[in-house]
Amino acid sequence: MKFHPDTISVQSIRSYGPGWVQVGDDRLIHSVVISSSGARFDWNCTRFEDLSCAHFEQLAELKTELVIFGSGLKLRFPSPKLTRALIDQQIGLETMDTQAACRTYNVLAGEGRQVAVALLMEV
Repeated sequence: MKFHPDTISVQSIRSYGPGWVQVGDDRLIHSVVISSSGARFDWNCTRFEDLSCAHFEQLAELKTELVIFGSGLKLRFPSPKLTRALIDQQIGLETMDTQAACRTYNVLAGEGRQVAVALLMEV
């Protein structure tokens, strides 16, 4: 049997560590949103405590089937009050630490799913 490496035809996270991710040749040290549709933009939040409804409204505008929220070095869940825009549009939300969010995003995006990952990089 011959094995072939998996190739991902969408934007993926090449590597990650505490406080950074690498997408393509870009090493990112700030909070960022990446989607399987090709969107990538800064997510202007540097602390979990500063998350607002506007942050999740921005994610709802992507119209994905699922948003993966990487909450930093430890697992923290945003209030349902904050995520109301996703709930109203029936967009799923999964919360995990940022490193697990990176791995999960790559798997789902590689399967062709309409998914976005919002990664909180706290400073």
